[in-house]
Amino acid sequence: MLKRTFFILLISFICLAAHAQSPNADSVYNQYLDFNLARFQGEKDKIIELGENLLPYADKLPEKARINFYFSVGKMYEDDDQHSKALPYYEKVAAAVPDYYVVHRALGYLYLEKVKDIEVKLNAATNDIKQNKELTLAYNNAVRKALPQLEKAQACDPSDETLIIIKTLYKNIKDDNDLNTLDHRLKELSKNCIDILSDK
Repeated sequence: MLKRTFFILLISFICLAAHAQSPNADSVYNQYLDFNLARFQGEKDKIIELGENLLPYADKLPEKARINFYFSVGKMYEDDDQHSKALPYYEKVAAAVPDYYVVHRALGYLYLEKVKDIEVKLNAATNDIKQNKELTLAYNNAVRKALPQLEKAQACDPSDETLIIIKTLYKNIKDDNDLNTLDHRLKELSKNCIDILSDK
């Protein structure tokens, strides 16, 4: 009985200690404001520290502020050349706000890096039929992942460079059907474009 009482008290103490260490919503929002201030002032070292400290508590931010924060974290990591860390945050934003073309451009160009990496390996594997086949499949999959992102960005904010990339990728994967219907898709995608995220 004494052991059981001690165990219950121990669990209660641990729960209280954990709860006491977890910041409340107002405190989290203040951290978010500090993070944004550091971003606007260009304090690169401080941005990463503040952003990473806030990440475990981001779920306590209001929804729009959380989405804005995730985009800022993605940008923070991208600017620091930590692209693999940026991707999941950009993907969360794209899922939450599918018409926000800025995140689609970021995702498209980050996915394009993977395409280019595979392309280098593919060009080096011309004599190995099995490896060439595997890399061709990986290349096609990577291209298919990048194209919708690039198309949304192109539809909302046309760029000659992006358009050339899109067309080249379709030619590389020998997809004449999607290449021929590109103009129609871009027109449809251009109907709903968001260029600024609100955190209110």
